[in-house]
Amino acid sequence: MSATDGKGPSEQESREVAEAARETEWTAPSFVRELFLGNFRLDLIHPYPQQSAEDKKKTDAYMAKLRRFLQEKVDPNEIDRTGELPEEVVQGLRELGAFGLKIPEEYGGIGLSQVGYGRTIGMVTSYDGNLTALLSAHQSIGVPQPLKMFGTSEQKKKYLPRLAGGAISAFALTEAAVGSDPAAMTTTAAPSEDGEAFVLNGEKLWCTNGTIAELLVVMARTPSKMKGGKEIPQITAFIVEVDSPGVEITYRCRFMGLKAIQNAVIRFDNVRVPRENILWGEGKGLKLALMTLNTGRLTLPMSAAYGAKAAVEIARKWSSERVQWGAPIGKHDAVAQMIGAMAADAFAIESMAELSSLLADQARNDIRLEAAIAKLWATEVGWRIADDLLQIRGGRGYETADSLKGRGELPIPVERMMRDFRINRIFEGSSEIMRLFIAREAVDTHLQVAGELVNPKASMAQKAGAMARAGVFYAAWLPKQLVGRGQLPSYREFGPLAKHLRFVERSSRKLARGMFRAMAQYQAKLERKQALLGRFVDIGAELYAMSAACVRAQSLRDGPNGREAAQLADVFCRRSRLRVHDLFRHLFRNQDDATYRLAQDVLKGNYAWLEEGTALSLPDRIAAPQPGPGEAFVGERISGTSVTTQVGASG
Repeated sequence: MSATDGKGPSEQESREVAEAARETEWTAPSFVRELFLGNFRLDLIHPYPQQSAEDKKKTDAYMAKLRRFLQEKVDPNEIDRTGELPEEVVQGLRELGAFGLKIPEEYGGIGLSQVGYGRTIGMVTSYDGNLTALLSAHQSIGVPQPLKMFGTSEQKKKYLPRLAGGAISAFALTEAAVGSDPAAMTTTAAPSEDGEAFVLNGEKLWCTNGTIAELLVVMARTPSKMKGGKEIPQITAFIVEVDSPGVEITYRCRFMGLKAIQNAVIRFDNVRVPRENILWGEGKGLKLALMTLNTGRLTLPMSAAYGAKAAVEIARKWSSERVQWGAPIGKHDAVAQMIGAMAADAFAIESMAELSSLLADQARNDIRLEAAIAKLWATEVGWRIADDLLQIRGGRGYETADSLKGRGELPIPVERMMRDFRINRIFEGSSEIMRLFIAREAVDTHLQVAGELVNPKASMAQKAGAMARAGVFYAAWLPKQLVGRGQLPSYREFGPLAKHLRFVERSSRKLARGMFRAMAQYQAKLERKQALLGRFVDIGAELYAMSAACVRAQSLRDGPNGREAAQLADVFCRRSRLRVHDLFRHLFRNQDDATYRLAQDVLKGNYAWLEEGTALSLPDRIAAPQPGPGEAFVGERISGTSVTTQVGASG
């Protein structure tokens, strides 16, 4: 059953659409992939990659110029209070070239590397997350990135100079019933009668920058293909001009944080899109989106890194000056434990985020897992840092910056920082979806070797062939998971950090053995064991973080902060090892099944009596409505005319 029938797609169709969008080949090395296979390939990340001197000089100069603009022209508390981006701020960013940070100079952009871009956006994040959303949604997932990766030379010449000059773009994938399940997509693009265009119909939700964008990347279902008598759904990416007839911005969404984010519901009513505006090719849209996100996701861990830096600075200064019970609060063990953990974690976040970006710049690594795991881990740990900062600041952390200023205190915006940071665990793939994505890639080698053995639809001949392949592969692979360098006095060049790298090597093999056991024990049912898969991923994330922290500290060893970097890495790894031990202990001894059964009973209403006595009054059904083409939204509406005027006024 297809999504366009008015009913949801079947589980099988959803799985097939998602699987078809995967990059199926591993043509370049991946440090994280090897970790999951029990191979600690330290040579892939050590020596620690370095930003080129030329790119660093360019990045530093640009960051200094942008920092001055932010501090002199932007009031983040006013932006938060009003929920609007002042036109002079947006125009100032245009004049600074901030909308073309990664666009090559030949097209009028600044031409920063991935790590240079990440450092720049991270600095913006430390000042105002709304501007991060504006700039990164445009450049990381908006038109520029997929256009650079997949556009034709004609498309690049037409659009990149315009985008570098400040024509804002947005990405339109999500729908009311489509979050992580693209098979449910209902937006369609049908070939026009003359064959020269496609006619776009549908509605997209949560399009960041959508209220002020001039250009969109829109994902839509194009006519299915038939293969072996089976219908194969096609999702295609289009570049769409917002001022095209039939494009309507129907609603601006408002959120807990990022009060000025320009997020829209966009409706397409018989919008004619020229065939030459297809990106990459028909049916390649979902794969384009996933491959774009491989680098697009790197913005979030870099933003988390700089948010963590700001949190550490606030905590350090406050805890040194605030005196309670006769001593600065940082001297009290309860607070000192939080500060030490924050500093160590902040170092690890930056190490992982920077390393992943540097690997992307090398262009000789497959960084899909590095980017995904950095996004997952950095945003989870960054949220913990933000929460600890608020706890350290106490009532002043919970109080708004305007209120603090109103009674004569320094308006430190911890409350705003926490509200703005929270979305990072949801943006560009929620933590739960990221764990499933990473787990699927982590077991890919095993599925290639022995997948037919756990496939209920496989024939006996297919199973026999898989059995033979598996016998050959595992006869060589399994013995390697029993012994390794981690059991020897190796990695001595790392000094006191060597013991942590030996732990990573041993744990990598233990992780691989655990995943092999899980596949053998649960077979086809493993995909349902999402909590178990999540623990595997979390172990891998901690091992990657430890590795990144150690190799970065080693690269800083001879610099002015070498001793401090080693101490940060050491404390981080000591704490991370405890988390890894705990995760291993609960891999196969846990309460997952009992908790799942309880959840299903809760969903049936068997525990509705727990909810009695509240004043909250909800209808029986609260799922999002599915408005048809003629149904109107209610709430804060934005007419097509006003949006056109706003875009025109913005340049």
